[in-house]
Amino acid sequence: MIYLDPPFFSHKQYEVVWGDEAEVRSFEDRWEGGIEHYIDWMTDRVQLMYDILKPTGSFYLHCDWHANAHLRIMLDKIFGDDNFRNEIIWCYRGAGYPKKDFGRRHDTILRYSKTSNYIFNLNDIREEYAEATRERFRHYIGNIRKGRDFGAQSLHPLGKQPDDWWQIQPIAPSAKERLGYPTQKPEALLEKIIKASSNKGELILDPFCGCGTTVIVAQKLQRSWVGIDISPTAIKVVEQRLQKIKVERNKDYVIIGSPTTVNDLKELKHFEFQNWVINELRAKHSRKKVGDMGIDGYITKDLFRDDTGIQVKQSEKVGRNIVDNFRSALERGKYKRGYIVAFSFSKGATEEVARLKNTGELTIEVIKVRDLLEKKIKLK
Repeated sequence: MIYLDPPFFSHKQYEVVWGDEAEVRSFEDRWEGGIEHYIDWMTDRVQLMYDILKPTGSFYLHCDWHANAHLRIMLDKIFGDDNFRNEIIWCYRGAGYPKKDFGRRHDTILRYSKTSNYIFNLNDIREEYAEATRERFRHYIGNIRKGRDFGAQSLHPLGKQPDDWWQIQPIAPSAKERLGYPTQKPEALLEKIIKASSNKGELILDPFCGCGTTVIVAQKLQRSWVGIDISPTAIKVVEQRLQKIKVERNKDYVIIGSPTTVNDLKELKHFEFQNWVINELRAKHSRKKVGDMGIDGYITKDLFRDDTGIQVKQSEKVGRNIVDNFRSALERGKYKRGYIVAFSFSKGATEEVARLKNTGELTIEVIKVRDLLEKKIKLK
């Protein structure tokens, strides 16, 4: 089964949710030529998905009103309109209404199969009957057609068959499930889709996995899975979610394409490298990607007595001048502690860090990228 929740054609910057350079480039490329360019961008990817989907497989594309009509036409051409199965409407409540329009309160999920021989586990997704329905069926209801009574109707013991509109609330801002990812989907939505169109042990693909809801639900439902995302930051978030449900790297899953050597890290784009370092330190990213006054990230008072500023340098032999400038940035930001991360440091830099620490003026520590990569760093 394939489920994809690709970037919507909404022209909203919130879709660049992590802000790393790979995602920014992707966002900019998608909109340069308008809706036709967006559909071409999607067509190339959907064709590859169609090619690897098994004959018994199902395909779910999550979209909204901005492009759903265009996407439906594109999908009909690739899958064939005879393999269109459902237009699922995901309904939800929310705040705020336009003054001159009806409130927009649904997304669309376009469901296709590759052939007419596809998996659909109806009994796994049946829903409870409404109390009014159960009350009505407590009395005799005849199945009468053309004047002939074919006997009493009855309710299915496992519940009713779901309709093609689903009322599932988005994740509340205060919910434990929320990760701060603006387009994050609730696990209940993916659970219904995965149960319906796959069996235990089968393979689920999410090629725009974002914060990893498909991956997490597939794991919980004992499916195999592949998650793909352009953002290294997103992949790190997925890994953290897996660890919370006791899934171990290199035992239960592997990460392909992430940096594993110092040379890999040297090849990363600047912001991608910066994101990798900040995540490895379990820190928070500076809200400013440029003009951050020398503070690329910080560790909050939740973990330390004093806030800690972080500066990332994708350089060798970082000198004393960097330490001096970082000290000034820490003092402006009222930080009491700081880390500089780089591939190596000059003798002057290490001596100045030691002097500051000995005089009690400010605590700055230098961290080598290799030590961070090899998990040799234990933050105090």
